[in-house]
Amino acid sequence: MESDSKIDWKGILGFKPMVFRLVGIACAIIAFRGFLIPNKFLDGGITGIALLVHKIFEIHISPLLIILNIPFLILGYYKMGKNFAINSSLSILLLAIGLFFIDIPAVTSDKFLIAIFGGMFIGLAIGFIIRSGGVIDGLEVIVEYTNSKSIFSSGEIIMTINTLIFLTAAYKFGLEKAMYSIITFYTALQTYHYVIDGFEAYTAMTIVSKDFEEVKKLIVTEYGKAISVYKGERGYLPSNFDVKHDCDIIVAVVTRLEIFHLEKAILAVDPKAFIYIQSIKEVNGGIIKRVKSH
Repeated sequence: MESDSKIDWKGILGFKPMVFRLVGIACAIIAFRGFLIPNKFLDGGITGIALLVHKIFEIHISPLLIILNIPFLILGYYKMGKNFAINSSLSILLLAIGLFFIDIPAVTSDKFLIAIFGGMFIGLAIGFIIRSGGVIDGLEVIVEYTNSKSIFSSGEIIMTINTLIFLTAAYKFGLEKAMYSIITFYTALQTYHYVIDGFEAYTAMTIVSKDFEEVKKLIVTEYGKAISVYKGERGYLPSNFDVKHDCDIIVAVVTRLEIFHLEKAILAVDPKAFIYIQSIKEVNGGIIKRVKSH
């Protein structure tokens, strides 16, 4: 077991995490009260289970969110530490209080708009609260805990739990509601990923060019990006298969905003440069971006 030896109160109650947390909670309240609850729509994960129990047994959503997340908060404490557990507990408690006291009218009764915008606000809520250092849905914690002790992948665990939620929704509320709820979940998932990654999502840019020395100098000196270089060959074209040349294959990790300008600059050096972009899940170590002076 690993847990934080010291509680980082600044990281929990500081201005930036509190702004992210409050914005996330506001988005969650809009999603629940303005879209999902009045129209019997569901989301995935623990929030989906809470909505399902709320509709079947007519129990208020606030205590359900707290009770259903308690086991996962305990697991989060052991798996991810004190700061994560406190952050998540505070976020869930504030959300429960907000849902108990704040009531807003349904924004729309159009099923497609409910699925899209309800999911979008749920995704914004999850994303902003994760940026504050916590969660409002314990499924991510249970996935991490179970994945280390199971032959199943995280995706398989999430899919299994959500499939059970949506099958129950289909049985209780009809197949159409269940299908719209799947759209809600998918929209929330995409929005959540965008909030977490945003414009700072990293991609790997690979360049094969005859002018590789100039391209390396351009990327490093003018754009301040670190590069990796592989020794390779270029050529092997369908019309000239036997023609090949030694070259340096250049790889740079860049953000989404940097791709267009960097690609344009590389093609100005070598209009025939071969460039391809790959999404990457995570970046650790090395020099990722230029450090700004203050």
